[in-house]
Amino acid sequence: MKTRFAVLAAALAMASPTLAADTYRLDKSHTTVGFQVRHIFTMLGGKFQDFSGTIQVDRAKPESSSVEFTIQTASIDTNEPKRDEHLKSPDFFDAANQPTITFKSTSVKPAGKDAYEVTGDLTMRGVTKQVTLPVTFLGEGKDPWGNEKMGFELATTLNRKDYGINWNKTLDQGGLLVGDEVKVQISVEANKVKQAADAK
Repeated sequence: MKTRFAVLAAALAMASPTLAADTYRLDKSHTTVGFQVRHIFTMLGGKFQDFSGTIQVDRAKPESSSVEFTIQTASIDTNEPKRDEHLKSPDFFDAANQPTITFKSTSVKPAGKDAYEVTGDLTMRGVTKQVTLPVTFLGEGKDPWGNEKMGFELATTLNRKDYGINWNKTLDQGGLLVGDEVKVQISVEANKVKQAADAK
């Protein structure tokens, strides 16, 4: 009997960090997943319209928090349909065969006031690389309808060639049509998932 109690106590101790964490899901209508890349002279901007994500927030132990994020590559939008079709093609994202971009964190480290370094596996066009993303916590609170929310933002730069996105054109005057470095800007508003007890 004592052994059973010991096993039960150990199981509860192991489970408690998970139970203490709150789950938040991305609010698509208030989240922006954007990017910019050089096109000849200027920076061309775009965004993805379809994505999802879950954040596990452990306030007592922030380093135990985690995040998963999935972007549907076919939802790319640069405000030019012909260009969007080219970006979906095998020259770029190959959306038909590689329909998602995913990120799954492996560690979260505090990096100053409201700042975190979130390291994880970023998979794009079938290539997975470990990246560290600088994330800023913007705050938390309730909206006018009583929904509990959190806000985050990040800005980073990725090299598209690291993920096998190599297409380009040489210009007559020299140089290339498209830059290699892509600036990524993500602004997140996430809703707390209500537990059964909260929903009553």
